[in-house]
Amino acid sequence: METQFDSVLFVAFGGPAPGCCGSYDPCPGDEATCFVKSIVGDRPGAESRIAEVAAHYTQLGGFSPFNALTLKQARSVEGLLKEKNFNVPVFVGMRHWPPYVKDVLRDMTEQGFRKTLAVIMAPHQCFASWDWYQQTVDEGLAALDGRGPQITYLDSWYTQPGFVEAIADYMRQADAELGTGCGQAALLIYTAHSIPESMADDSPYTEQFDATAAAATQLLGRKEYRLAYQSQVTGTPRPWLQPDINDAIHQAKVDGYRGVIVSPIGFLCDHVEVLYDLDVEAKKTAHECNMAFARAKTVGNHPAFLAMLSDRLAERLVNG
Repeated sequence: METQFDSVLFVAFGGPAPGCCGSYDPCPGDEATCFVKSIVGDRPGAESRIAEVAAHYTQLGGFSPFNALTLKQARSVEGLLKEKNFNVPVFVGMRHWPPYVKDVLRDMTEQGFRKTLAVIMAPHQCFASWDWYQQTVDEGLAALDGRGPQITYLDSWYTQPGFVEAIADYMRQADAELGTGCGQAALLIYTAHSIPESMADDSPYTEQFDATAAAATQLLGRKEYRLAYQSQVTGTPRPWLQPDINDAIHQAKVDGYRGVIVSPIGFLCDHVEVLYDLDVEAKKTAHECNMAFARAKTVGNHPAFLAMLSDRLAERLVNG
């Protein structure tokens, strides 16, 4: 089928995988440390934060499933597009780990691709989850001296039915595991990555996060839900979005709930921040409060989510 674009690029965060990332000489020591350092940077006093977060990866085996899971999403969407007669390759470029965006763009250029439809793999928009990705793409294109592909971005899809349906489906599964019958005994709590309040003030991040949560709650036939944040950076002069998920669980206990169903709707796959912050820390907090705890899966490779992405891409591939 004739299209307005010759390629698709998933632009994602990345996670540490076995092998050298090639960013530091000499190497700081291990993949997790390199990865966290690439995010936090070399600012004064960052060493303790780097060690703290790297330890989370070490506790869970030293690496992240993020890259493999994102590649699986890309291959699934590529297959769905082929079923719609779109023979368009789907590339994956990471911001913080190979395959780096800049390297993927260079490879795409050498293969002759000229018009690319890009998907930022984050549902809610702020500088860290949207603009920074675009800056990374711009830097990769600048290194190609005008030879790189023209990039067009797919619009955000934070309330698209397929995304919301996948969230609700996995929450139903979590509720079934919990055995509460999705009644008022368990409180629905949605999480997203915390960001500085100043960053949130300059973006639609919190409004989009709430809109996704409200849509999923409505689909579940529920009315009450709460928002919480995870992965806050501590020890900085700037306040970050609250409440922390652990504080939200404590408050649910105070308010008389016997359990919580936590859905990390700000994340698209079960990488280490989800696996540690929720499956380890938040679960421990719930047990200390003598509360039942269930964590819904991220949308990952849920058929409804993948169908939504492929449908929206197909529409843009035709209409530009």
